[in-house]
Amino acid sequence: MEKKILVILEQRNGKIKKSSFEALTVAQNLASSLGFSVDAALIGNEVENLSEVFSYCSCKLVHFTHADLQLYSSSAYKKIAVEYASQQGCEIILLSNTSLGKDLAPRVAIGLKAGLVSDCISLEQKENQLFAVRPIYAGKALQEVKLNSEVKVFSLRPNVFKAVQLETKANEKISTVVEENPDLSNRVKQIIRSEGKLDVAEADIIVSGGRGVKGPEHFNLIEGLAEQLGAAVGASRAVVDAGWRPHEDQVGQTGKTVSPSLYVACGISGAIQHLAGMSSSKYIVAINKDKDAPIFTVADYGIAGDLFEILPILTEEIKKLKS
Repeated sequence: MEKKILVILEQRNGKIKKSSFEALTVAQNLASSLGFSVDAALIGNEVENLSEVFSYCSCKLVHFTHADLQLYSSSAYKKIAVEYASQQGCEIILLSNTSLGKDLAPRVAIGLKAGLVSDCISLEQKENQLFAVRPIYAGKALQEVKLNSEVKVFSLRPNVFKAVQLETKANEKISTVVEENPDLSNRVKQIIRSEGKLDVAEADIIVSGGRGVKGPEHFNLIEGLAEQLGAAVGASRAVVDAGWRPHEDQVGQTGKTVSPSLYVACGISGAIQHLAGMSSSKYIVAINKDKDAPIFTVADYGIAGDLFEILPILTEEIKKLKS
């Protein structure tokens, strides 16, 4: 039987998420080096951009559809993914380490009696073996892992692996499977989010505020800079615990782990729990009036000064550059 990689795609509101295209790029690269073929499985109803899959990977796409599968169901998604992977003999399973992926990956691994490495920031073949790298100890160390199981499951940290389009779009091979009676013993009934708000977990630029902002009424400074940069707004745990921002904005060990191209930390001292969630950002800019704040130890660029003076100037200068 042909050896296969299975990519479990994720959709939200009828569109495949950017992090899934990142996983497809990883699958395409692994398939080339290992001599595997790639299958992609998408679970959901009325998904718009199916053909976009073939811009990133030469694969077969199987769309499992049912009216009640538009929103996530751990029981249904697990059953569909496990049955398909077993039938097709898929040896490597890839999915994104999003909120959905964090819940689904271990369920799929258990169903397939597979090994699992979560939150991977690197995945490559060396000496005919597949090695994954993941952060451990709150990001203070990196662990290289080799799974000995026959079937291997890897969840990939969003924004770490760049989604790269193929030079020539692959031939579209799409099959649709209508699920007659999906296992809906548990499922998400409703997702409520701020309209038009960027998710910090997938944003390419993030502007975050900490206790140095001094109150929720001053977060307009953070939001103003974020708007000019096209960025998501993040927050430290102290800010969320104080009720200034919702938990969905929290970056850190007990919030969301992010890997944007640019992370701007405003009034954040840099506790280890926060650094664990953002230290893998490509570039880090820190603004803090305490020149000895730990955030400066990881920052690529630092401004030791009052954010109430700096942010309005910075926002205005970016606005001028854009005009």
